[in-house]
Amino acid sequence: MAKGKAKGPKGKKITLKVAKNSIKITFDGKRRLDLSKMGITTFPKCILKLADVDELDLSRNMIKKIPDFIEKFQNLRWLDLHSNQIDKLPETIGMLQNLFYLNICNNKLTTKSLPVELSQLKNLRTLNLGLNQIDNLPTTLGALKELQDVGLFDNYLTTIPNSVAKLPKLKKMNVKRNPFPQLTEEELLIDTIKRIEALYLVDEKDLCGPCLKKCQEERDKLNKLKNVVPTSLRKPNFSSLMTPNSTAKDNQAEWR
Repeated sequence: MAKGKAKGPKGKKITLKVAKNSIKITFDGKRRLDLSKMGITTFPKCILKLADVDELDLSRNMIKKIPDFIEKFQNLRWLDLHSNQIDKLPETIGMLQNLFYLNICNNKLTTKSLPVELSQLKNLRTLNLGLNQIDNLPTTLGALKELQDVGLFDNYLTTIPNSVAKLPKLKKMNVKRNPFPQLTEEELLIDTIKRIEALYLVDEKDLCGPCLKKCQEERDKLNKLKNVVPTSLRKPNFSSLMTPNSTAKDNQAEWR
């Protein structure tokens, strides 16, 4: 008996009727097409007839490719593709100008599979690229001036481009479990003090005596260390972050 080519798992076929029955109304009155956890292996072409939905959830399936016709979903403001097997994004994703939420964590994306056109998503506020195989973050993402939350955890990153780290509206950046260069104890201490100082955003007159003394002591430590450690060895500080780096939750479900 001849051996045939091994086939991948056969996914569930989504019909237009099934898709229509999967539309939900969100708390703010938007139409969400929820096809998550349905064993889908191929992006269902039939949902093109529902391209006017505001939100699309295809998470936790086995989809490998996002087709070019994703650009037809011009009303999309929210797109969740996490936990699939996607290894490349189409250039046409940059046409989704209303998108403010994009979750593509837990896939098989690499640096080369991130199209430059991602930088055209000018209204994007949340971008989750965690749990992929990215070793170098494109500097072009610095064009996303509305970005507030960025997930980069569990990748192969060794640096964060300044264009991304200094985004004007950035509030949270989760970079946990990336192979960043090891810091010395003195560098770690400097970084810790900088982070603590960033939280003391009050006038001296509003602090009690012991708290004010503590702040002054920490500032003195920082100034002393600055005179000891060469500038070239100091870890870059994400000065535009409103909260310390990596404060996002580890669990990807909490990032949705």
